[in-house]
Amino acid sequence: MTPPNLRDKLDQKIFDAIYSRSLVYNTCWEDPAVDRKALALGADDSVLVITSAGCNALDYALEGPRVVHAVDANPRQNALLELKLAGIRSLPFDDFFAIFGEGFHAGFTGLYRRRLREQLSPFAREWWDRHAGWFTSRRGSFYFHGLSGIVARGVRAYFATRPQLRAAMADLFDAHDIVEQRAIYDARIAPQLWSRPVNWIISRQFVMSLLGVPHPQRKLVEAQHDGGVSGFIRSAVQYVFCELPLADNYFWHVYMTGRYRRDCCPEYLKQENFERLKGGLADRIATHTTTVTKFLQSHDEPVSRFVLLDHMDWMSSYHPDALVEEWEAIRERAAPGARILLRSAHEKPAYLDEIRIGPERRPLRQAFRFMDEVADALQPQDRVHTYAGFVIADVPA
Repeated sequence: MTPPNLRDKLDQKIFDAIYSRSLVYNTCWEDPAVDRKALALGADDSVLVITSAGCNALDYALEGPRVVHAVDANPRQNALLELKLAGIRSLPFDDFFAIFGEGFHAGFTGLYRRRLREQLSPFAREWWDRHAGWFTSRRGSFYFHGLSGIVARGVRAYFATRPQLRAAMADLFDAHDIVEQRAIYDARIAPQLWSRPVNWIISRQFVMSLLGVPHPQRKLVEAQHDGGVSGFIRSAVQYVFCELPLADNYFWHVYMTGRYRRDCCPEYLKQENFERLKGGLADRIATHTTTVTKFLQSHDEPVSRFVLLDHMDWMSSYHPDALVEEWEAIRERAAPGARILLRSAHEKPAYLDEIRIGPERRPLRQAFRFMDEVADALQPQDRVHTYAGFVIADVPA
């Protein structure tokens, strides 16, 4: 693991300053359908997931594990999940879908004051007291707020200046099959979308920081893709639009439009699943505002499933000693046969080969069984496709 240089340290300060004041993720950008295949959740499982926007914690709860621990060092992310849980417990489905499906409910402020606010923790209450207007905003959607929402709003504004491109994107999402998607993309979208100004903008570190991508992840992308960040993004978008059906790709739909459709949305926003969550499954989710390491060190029970997203990418550069400490905590708290999922900006993150843990200082690939073939088979199915690497590791039984 390479020590951070001056640029890294400056970027870390900027990223930390943004991260410590903001809701970064207003929706999850990791595909839980792929995760469910990898996790094979059962009734006895204890799941640890980094909260992000809480969508996937709710998705896993629908599989009926014993408990889902949603852990995030950013209290604003847990505040969003708390609001979703309060809405599930207290609102009818139509109101809930308007808030979190359409991202807009004209009566949200009243609903919040009467039915949601008292269920929130003190921090979440203070946060939503100041930001309840995100659900009634003239910008049209909650999904155009928060840091990633700023970028989504910029994309929307760009399309507004290019009506032919906007019409082509609408036709793309209405396409009947992949053949039609490819034809629309090749003829009407690619020639207009990837201009020199667009490539320049999406390569800026400030834009990456708004999306929650710090400089270490950018370096991982640049190390494996000749086209740099813009080339990687272009390849990812082309794969999604030309190789995967868009009919159920709610990730890109909400990013482009600011809202979900009832037939194209996360599982928790489908009425039958909403009722199951309201019926008791939501109560299996517990939020924890802390780091993964501190949660594991203070938690007494074994954890059988870990969903760690991509945070190890930036820890490997910013906090390499803390990353080793986290793997030690995972080793100590993981149940026999536990499974660990993580994502990376690099197809094969090198830092996983450098870490040594345990009294014998064993390499990770000796301490855990890495399921590379399983991960490689699942990765092409990922509907988001903004991570080059998908890693699955098992704890010996």
